[in-house]
Amino acid sequence: MYTEMAMAEYDHQMSEAGWVIFEKAIGDDLVAEMKADVLKWIDICEEYQISRGLNESGDGTAHQTIGGNDSLDKFYHMHLFHDYIARYFDDKPYILSCSTPTAGYARKRNYLHNIHRDIGTYIPGYNARLNMIVMLDDFSVENGATQILPGSHLTEERPSDAEFEANCVPIIGPAGSVVFFNSYLWHRGGQNRTEGTRVALTSGFTRPFIKPQMDYARMLGEEYGQTLSPLTRQLLGYNSRVPVSLDEWYQPDARRFYQKGQG
Repeated sequence: MYTEMAMAEYDHQMSEAGWVIFEKAIGDDLVAEMKADVLKWIDICEEYQISRGLNESGDGTAHQTIGGNDSLDKFYHMHLFHDYIARYFDDKPYILSCSTPTAGYARKRNYLHNIHRDIGTYIPGYNARLNMIVMLDDFSVENGATQILPGSHLTEERPSDAEFEANCVPIIGPAGSVVFFNSYLWHRGGQNRTEGTRVALTSGFTRPFIKPQMDYARMLGEEYGQTLSPLTRQLLGYNSRVPVSLDEWYQPDARRFYQKGQG
């Protein structure tokens, strides 16, 4: 089990630098399972990318990898970092915005290598979205560890390439480490100069009234939702659904699609 961080230190790090790391937060067995399942999902999504003409050979990424009854689902169901994620959102409810594994293949570029931030709307001082990286390989400078610009979550403007190059920091750590960073933080994937991979599960969390990238509750269905714990139902958006008929709208409180307290 990882060493817990004092909330005061967590608050300070997230406020000033915009990111924190929990080293070796996940055991080796689960890391190995998650790495295998991430690569499985990347193969699945590669078929979509090629068949839809999005690229010629897949880009080493996958998207919306929920509901496979695999180790990724198991990890989300564990809610290992719930207290820290909730803290970021003022101890209010939150949902999963995206589940986006990446392989970081050697010498293969994709959109993640561009300097970017993961939310388009900027509201000063407001924590709208939180990123998570689960390292399923060691992250090093040589294999292209994610690069961030500390403190850049405090300004709306994109830094120049020169400013980013001069001040960016690689997020390095052993496999099993978990990183959280403010989604306003400017960052990019590094270039893998080794012959191996740099596999990770990346995720985003948002407040429930912000649209997730995928409607997980509709994708998975109510029968699946009935098998989930209350916290996982919250995470996957079952408490912040939008009704599509008067029948769905006129429901007693316990069965309402958009529950109270969601913002």
